[in-house]
Amino acid sequence: MLLSHRARLFELWRIAATYRIDTHLSLEEMPQLQPIARLIRLHPAAWGKKHQPNAIKYALEDMGTLFLKLGQLLSTRRDLVPPEIIEQLVQLQDKVKPFDADVAIAQIQHSKHGLGQPINTLFARFDVKPLAAASIAQVHTAALHDGREVVVKVVRPDIRATIVSDFELLRELAGWASARIEAARAVHIIDIVEDYRQVMLNELDLTLEADNTTQMRNNFLGSALMYVPEVYDAAKNVMVMERIQGVPISQVEVFDKLGYDRATLAKKGLTIFFTQVFRDNFFHADMHPGNVFVETPPVKDLYDDTAKLGHEPRYIGLDCAIMGTLSRDDQLVVARMLLAVMNNNFTAVVDIVSRAGWIPPNADKHALMRDMKRTVGPMLQKSINDIDFAGVLMQILDIARRHHMSIPPQLMLLLKTLVHVEGLGRDLYPELDIWSLAKPILSGWIKEQLDPVRNLQQLRQQLPELLLSTTDIPKLLDQGLQSLATQGSRQDSQLREIQQIRADMLNDRRRDWLALSGFVIFIAIATQVGWFAPVFYLLAIVVVVWRVLA
Repeated sequence: MLLSHRARLFELWRIAATYRIDTHLSLEEMPQLQPIARLIRLHPAAWGKKHQPNAIKYALEDMGTLFLKLGQLLSTRRDLVPPEIIEQLVQLQDKVKPFDADVAIAQIQHSKHGLGQPINTLFARFDVKPLAAASIAQVHTAALHDGREVVVKVVRPDIRATIVSDFELLRELAGWASARIEAARAVHIIDIVEDYRQVMLNELDLTLEADNTTQMRNNFLGSALMYVPEVYDAAKNVMVMERIQGVPISQVEVFDKLGYDRATLAKKGLTIFFTQVFRDNFFHADMHPGNVFVETPPVKDLYDDTAKLGHEPRYIGLDCAIMGTLSRDDQLVVARMLLAVMNNNFTAVVDIVSRAGWIPPNADKHALMRDMKRTVGPMLQKSINDIDFAGVLMQILDIARRHHMSIPPQLMLLLKTLVHVEGLGRDLYPELDIWSLAKPILSGWIKEQLDPVRNLQQLRQQLPELLLSTTDIPKLLDQGLQSLATQGSRQDSQLREIQQIRADMLNDRRRDWLALSGFVIFIAIATQVGWFAPVFYLLAIVVVVWRVLA
């Protein structure tokens, strides 16, 4: 099957050789991958080249959208990927060349929004120059006929066919690796590819992003913490939404010029994150600086000393393509685990992750606990302002990788997002203390979830449904009894079959002994009788054939 992708394989081979990625991936240490390492060195593009800095990053960028996004996804999986590779993957950026504006306009005109109408009919103004371009889509600014300013997001043309084709190749490579390499099986590489495939296909469907944006907008309607733009229309490849006025969170000099309190902004960001995770159970899982904006006055007033926003600045939620949700059990696991880490209680951490089913049955829990105490413990002995919470989590995930722990993808999304949130917060306000802010929120949420009064109220609300379900009990009991009777009959039948098989085996054994005895007697007689020997030999052969065919 891989031969059907030979042109693409040759292209990937050339890129891998150009950047000598074999020198970064330690292929020589895995016997199953040594042929691949030799193959990379055989390509003319590799001749005379040695280890190159950031080769993995550049190679993935050259391989195209799918592999670039794969690198971004893996950059969040410190439980799977060694730190030296992570350092390269986190540098991957989504800055790519925009596609032709005429192509974007054609897509808009033929989308559900356009219905074949000219662009001038759809918008009072459409700006041909893109506002931004990424690997999946690009954004144009425009204005509606009623004067509302909007942004129009357009998916890159023909990208779906390219990504689907590359995923077919990626699945086959994952199957090949899983069948031959223990490490690939240990990290569930096939499941990773399938999860990644779903994430990518979801990003290509802007109706899903529109639904996510609307849900998050509803969660924060009237909030003083965050504003989410309104979606006006959406199709699979085009989305029209409200244009906001703000700047990326990385532009701290703008906040200083406008007199914004950076400490307050940083605390608001953390509060938004914990609100999304524990109140709404619907959190933004792609919070890099390009997706996190802060409200500002109009552009013309940005550097006006007298410019005022009119209220405390809010965050602006953008690009809701990748969102995370957790089950109630997983929410409790995360909250308890974070509190245990904050309390320097590694026995509790191991117990929590063990009960959650993340640790393999044959894992050495005592060794896991020792690793955490030895590696993470010293980091927690620092003063509260000096503790790098993200660094603590990353160390825990590195330990998880070494002990082959299996962490659900949604929880990895959450931990990755928490790391990003703390990083953004500390870039904004270096003295940010995530511990003192998070601890009361987590403690309060856990107490609320375990509050008996609250649970009784929930039980009271569910009581009518539970009472109605009791009407099914007689039917379920009858079905259960019938199932037991059927299972008993089946077991009786199986027992009779086993007894018959045993009797047949005993008969076969008797016939074997009879055939063997006859064969020995015939041979003995044949050796004593001269000219009758061929007859006895023939009879012996007949006995053996009879036994074989019986």
